[in-house]
Amino acid sequence: MLSHHLRLLAVLLGSTQLVESIALNLESTQSIKNAASTIAHGMMAYYNGNETGQTIGILPPPYYWWEAGAMFDQMIHYWYYTGDKTYNDVVTQGLLAQISPDKDFMPSNQTLTEGNDDQAFWAFAAMSAAELKFPEPPPKQPSWLALAQAVFNEQASRWETSRCGGGLRWQIFSWNKGYEYKNSISNGCFFQLAARLARYTGNQTYADWAIKTWDWMESGPLVTPQFNIFDGVDMSDNCTKPIPLQWTYNVGTFLMGAANLYNYTDGKPRWRKLTEDLLNGTKVFFPPQLDNGKGNIMQEVACEPQQSCNYDQPSFKAYLSRWMAATTQLAPFSQAFIMPKLRDSAEGAAKQCSGAPNGGTTCGRTWNTATWDGKLGVGEQMSALSVIQANLIAKVAPPVTADRGGASKSNPEAGTGASSQTPPDPLLTRPVTMGDKAGAGILTAIVLGSLLGSTWWISFGS
Repeated sequence: MLSHHLRLLAVLLGSTQLVESIALNLESTQSIKNAASTIAHGMMAYYNGNETGQTIGILPPPYYWWEAGAMFDQMIHYWYYTGDKTYNDVVTQGLLAQISPDKDFMPSNQTLTEGNDDQAFWAFAAMSAAELKFPEPPPKQPSWLALAQAVFNEQASRWETSRCGGGLRWQIFSWNKGYEYKNSISNGCFFQLAARLARYTGNQTYADWAIKTWDWMESGPLVTPQFNIFDGVDMSDNCTKPIPLQWTYNVGTFLMGAANLYNYTDGKPRWRKLTEDLLNGTKVFFPPQLDNGKGNIMQEVACEPQQSCNYDQPSFKAYLSRWMAATTQLAPFSQAFIMPKLRDSAEGAAKQCSGAPNGGTTCGRTWNTATWDGKLGVGEQMSALSVIQANLIAKVAPPVTADRGGASKSNPEAGTGASSQTPPDPLLTRPVTMGDKAGAGILTAIVLGSLLGSTWWISFGS
């Protein structure tokens, strides 16, 4: 019998007929909400964790664990933008099903292959829930904020200065490929999480960790003078030779962190400049040749033109879209740069949501073409949903903080466990627990080999 996912693909691929794309009028709030509703329904059709006999909180193969967390985060934002509560119970159930007895996102079904970046995407969902006032979990469950704090504490305990002067490894367990790799997304996620926690709680300790992380990034080869963010560095050569691939979510996660620090510090010039510099670093993902020189259509340049994206990468544009939208609230000076890109990309994404069947609303990947490109999946749906609903950002309240409307309860000790043998770092908010160390990556058997073999390398001269 075909699995839920294969049955869905069979239906989607069984027809090549193209129908009219999703109607979208960006001048109409209701039109944006209607388009978002259609796309959200298409995305959630891939999820079967709430069906009998399936695993709650998990997407079916070929999707990896981390992307389910990213999907739930997207659905929290869907509720935030539209007010539609249809999926709220499913989202809450899915998120809580993937916490461990230690009240963190280290479930027993993932701990042998879970990486720092994977865990962080689940923490982002919890952090979004706290900031956007998504309904809190039942009383016996940890709060959304405490879940995010648990992940921060565990990842802070993994910061390593003995190799390459600092940074987080991609993987946590030494037997996973990628353990000897320090990558931008793991460190960028930690930077973002620390910055968001600083803003929400007002605790300078979190900000200190964010600053420490950015200082480490900036001191190495992963950030170019043009603020392009490269993929990562191998530890075998002391992190001196970067892998010059660029992904939308790498610059996006640092942008989100910088904007939060700008907001937290009431506009400190250092974080305004970094926000501006990182915005300039996003330009590579808006090639002007896609829209007659305007440079407003987003593209995953490392794999999209070559049609070499794997199952993870089509979702990356969702995160840059989401974080660019949030940046306009946290750092309003960015609106003039960001909003034309979100508008034009949204219009392009809506035209790509023209794949049959589903009434011709299956979303593709290439937003600069009006004809469905035949690509489909969770990532394609998520990216289209993200960029379209981001055009409602001016209609919604900004993220709350603990002293400005926030209700999620803080637990600075979350994620510490009970048997720590490691003395606390002065920058930590609590003792470090060796038992916190477990997991590893976006299924990392495809580490550098697949990066080298299947994606376009982007390098920049001085």
